[in-house]
Amino acid sequence: MWLTVDGEAVCVVDWIKDEVISALEEDASAPEDVVLLDELMAQLDEYFRGERRSFELSLRTSGTEFQEAVWSELQKIPYSTTVSYSEIARRIGRPTAVRAVGHAIHCNPIGILIPCHRVIGADGNLKGFAGGLEAKRFLLALEQKHTSFL
Repeated sequence: MWLTVDGEAVCVVDWIKDEVISALEEDASAPEDVVLLDELMAQLDEYFRGERRSFELSLRTSGTEFQEAVWSELQKIPYSTTVSYSEIARRIGRPTAVRAVGHAIHCNPIGILIPCHRVIGADGNLKGFAGGLEAKRFLLALEQKHTSFL
């Protein structure tokens, strides 16, 4: 995973297949960056161990008004549940914008924390995911496994 912070907020949690990387931007070496990156990594570790359902970190996104609306709605999806792309479109008041919702989800800069893995096709099948469908399956199974323990 590629993790980027700016001292005040998490900016990127992105998938890099076959590698695990955590890094600061080259110009982001201030102590507050290190503290925030450590906290992000600690909360991700708790999530992957099944001890965390939500994240307590400031996020910084930079998208269109539509993308921001989609990303905001994604953050309302409860742990270990899924919704369809069409449901997200309906929730943001744009019921015919299903493909645009898919594109906004594709552009999500902060995976896992903005849980795009919880969005599936209307037919119940898994659809595209930046980390690949195996990663999406893994995250959904992880959340389902730990639901009864939290």
